[in-house]
Amino acid sequence: MLTQKQIQPGEKIPLKLTAAERKLILDDLLCLDQDYEQIIRETPTGKPVMMTLDDLCDFGSYFAAEFNNCKDRKQQKKLDIIFKKIQHLLDTYIDEEPPPILKIEDAHKIRMISDQAVQIANFAGATLVAAEQLRIKTKPLENFCLETGQRDVLLLIPGLSKRIKNKLMKEKPLTVAEVASMMLSLAEDLVDGETQKQMALLLVASHLMDQIKEGIMARAGQLVDIELQPRLKANPDLLYQFKITLLGFEPAIWRRIQVQDCTLDQLHEHIQTAMGWTNSHLHQFEIKGERYGDPDLLDDGFGNFHCFDSTATILSQILPKTKKRFSFKYEYDFGDGWEHEVLFEGRLPLEKSRKSPLCLEGEQACPPEDIGGVWGYADYLEALADPKHEQHEEFMEWGGSFEPDKFDPKRATRDMKKGLPDWRMM
Repeated sequence: MLTQKQIQPGEKIPLKLTAAERKLILDDLLCLDQDYEQIIRETPTGKPVMMTLDDLCDFGSYFAAEFNNCKDRKQQKKLDIIFKKIQHLLDTYIDEEPPPILKIEDAHKIRMISDQAVQIANFAGATLVAAEQLRIKTKPLENFCLETGQRDVLLLIPGLSKRIKNKLMKEKPLTVAEVASMMLSLAEDLVDGETQKQMALLLVASHLMDQIKEGIMARAGQLVDIELQPRLKANPDLLYQFKITLLGFEPAIWRRIQVQDCTLDQLHEHIQTAMGWTNSHLHQFEIKGERYGDPDLLDDGFGNFHCFDSTATILSQILPKTKKRFSFKYEYDFGDGWEHEVLFEGRLPLEKSRKSPLCLEGEQACPPEDIGGVWGYADYLEALADPKHEQHEEFMEWGGSFEPDKFDPKRATRDMKKGLPDWRMM
């Protein structure tokens, strides 16, 4: 195994580029960030370009995107050479602090705590699977109770969501999913805590596990015992192609994307970034007459709304194993009601040279958020096109100029690779 050279965080390392390579970068990388362009232009010819490891990692993504969308093999070869130079530097250097040298006793203790944290996390994950099978994931956990000291310990866990902390402080009922989420946060906090704190967390974890077992069995009623199966994982070796079409428009607004096997929740993020939405509203999938979404988010605004958990459902569970085409609906923003057809176009061989997710092609710009749905968007375009329209100035001040027929698959690919921020914590 190659030993990486330790450098300081933020320390810059040299990337050697030929004159031809510099010219290719500046002339042919259409989506290159201006900061990187400036760094290259300001570096004297013959001198290496100095970048941090974080910069190199981001810089390399531009070559990956350009390589995947380039049809000229000679150009692909040139791009690949530069990409390999960048990857070599990333493999050669590391700017993370080396782990401290531990005594045997300390290492044994850390391993024991780590194993217990894994067991707690696995139990929480298995609980979610069992609760999903019983359709009680978003319902209050039966007979759940906490003592004041246990509640105080949980409130000190940094990873606990504000919503759960508020419920704990107000002593409101907690759902099975929320108790499982507390266990996951507890397991994460357990590893880095002091000895006294770790003992307190382990005692609380034991209590939560007992509460979950009793609560699930009480809710199930007729079940004497529940076999907690491990959570299904996506298969990274599976690559799928979809055509996403926003319904109700002519000419059609659509995107063709390729993604590896993932959860429906991750597919939602790929659709958002490929289309150009901003993930500012709720969403759901409708597949074979069943609804899939994030129960915690949907429950906030829809009372007793029940659905299958999109964060626990993976594509390989629902997509056909044959080459038969298969379609389902994706709805975004229940106010404006943006409905999309998601057409499964088949499974593809996974090529290491093509780094997914990808937006292969598409047409027409994504409508602005909160424009009023299909009819509101039509009125918006009509007003923008006519300077004499009574709402022309209002819309220009609101959103500025807008090009409805403009779409760039390369930029969409960049947005897909970048992904969405941790929006559940926002």
